[in-house]
Amino acid sequence: MDYTTKLSYQSMHWYNDGLKKAKIRDLSGAVTSLKKSLQYNRDNIAARNLLGLVYYGRGDVMEALVEWILSKNFQSHDNIANYYIQKLREKEGELEAINQAVKRYNQSLEYCRQNGEDLAIIQLKKAVTAHPSFVKAHQLLALIYMHTEQYAYARQSIRTAHKLDTTNEFTLRCLHELNQIRRSRNVKIKEGEKKDKHTITYNLGNEMIIQPVSNTLKDNAGLHTILNITLGLAVGVAVMWFLILPAITSSRQEKANIQTVEFSDQIATQTAQISALKKELDGYRSTSEETENVQATAASTQESYEIVMVMKAHYLANDMSDAAMLEELLKVNPDSLGTEGRKSFDEITETLYPRLCSSLYTTSKQNVEVANYDTAIVNLEQVMKMDEGYDDGGAMLLLAQAYENSGDQDQANLKYQKLIESYPDTDAAKNAKEALDAQNGGAEEEEEE
Repeated sequence: MDYTTKLSYQSMHWYNDGLKKAKIRDLSGAVTSLKKSLQYNRDNIAARNLLGLVYYGRGDVMEALVEWILSKNFQSHDNIANYYIQKLREKEGELEAINQAVKRYNQSLEYCRQNGEDLAIIQLKKAVTAHPSFVKAHQLLALIYMHTEQYAYARQSIRTAHKLDTTNEFTLRCLHELNQIRRSRNVKIKEGEKKDKHTITYNLGNEMIIQPVSNTLKDNAGLHTILNITLGLAVGVAVMWFLILPAITSSRQEKANIQTVEFSDQIATQTAQISALKKELDGYRSTSEETENVQATAASTQESYEIVMVMKAHYLANDMSDAAMLEELLKVNPDSLGTEGRKSFDEITETLYPRLCSSLYTTSKQNVEVANYDTAIVNLEQVMKMDEGYDDGGAMLLLAQAYENSGDQDQANLKYQKLIESYPDTDAAKNAKEALDAQNGGAEEEEEE
């Protein structure tokens, strides 16, 4: 089985695993599996489309659109991603509602930073009403309820989030915390119930006296009767006042309310039109920028993979010079490689880089001795790309000295300072500090003169 076939099999294995998890609403687990599938084969259209559906299922509509757009770029025809994108565009009202929900969620985060939990709750309630599958909004609402000790509401919100995504780590942690709080409150209630409310216990000498609580209601029955009559009269007057006043002002308030509703409807209509136009314009701009960024990233990743595969073949055949291999390997972005690509890259560089660092470092010393600083700088910059801390910072110190001798004092000082911060306990850092101190001392003498 060749390398490409193995990658394809691994990709399909993780796609099937993600599909199983998505069917049982294990959306967090499905995201993890599908991302692994795409690491093995970024052209797996089925995995990318399913990842978009999973994102959409937990309310992350923008992330879903990104995956479907990527899928469309990889395969423009006979791709169900076209259908998903078209359906979203047809539902302009739904997209606008989702956009408003995301804005309310972001505004709630800002209110939380300003200790405005009540305002944050109002915004989040509107967000989950407009976008019921927005898992992050349900989680944040539950967290605020827990912070304000409204545990019943917190439990309701976090259970909704759990139904949407059954294995989300944050949701499970909140459920566990709420269960712990419930147990501790039940224990306190049981302890309180054990105390007898009808007796008073105290010590008299060496004896414990238990005395029943006196019933003051029976002792003051006449006084309570008078108080009840007075309170009844006061309540009667208050009820009459609050019943008559609304009747007098109802017509005036009704007119004011009608005008307020009309103005609110006009403002809401204009705001919705402006927001829709702005959303459409931003959509055109973001789609173009996202497409360009995705294409650039894909091209960089492909180029890195191709370089690693070609260099590995030359490395095993031993038919290419070290300098030529170094020139190609320095073009690779290791972070964009998958597991197998990074493994091949490390196999080559673990042997090649130390050998080249030693050779270039020795040559650079000789160049500095004969005042050939430009060549030394070129060679040492390559050493920095391979191993920045080579020879316990000795290579960086030599590079700084070469810059200084060539007249580029700013670059020299940057290297000196980086050497002191990154490798503080080395002889090279000590020499760098002495060089900077000598410059500062010379500057002070000039000022005194």
